[in-house]
Amino acid sequence: MIKTERIGYTPKSKDRAKAIEKLANAREAEGYTLLSVLSTPNCGAILVFRAPEQTKQAE
Repeated sequence: MIKTERIGYTPKSKDRAKAIEKLANAREAEGYTLLSVLSTPNCGAILVFRAPEQTKQAE
């Protein structure tokens, strides 16, 4: 499963990098894996994560 999250308007690249780092670390703590980051034309970013693998239970 894929999850995407958006970081809104952050004109300073240093602040945007910190916001990306903070969100990526928070999601990693939840088991998500960061796959990609896309910088948007409006000074934001879209982060793409892979959801933690769910263990399949035998029926």
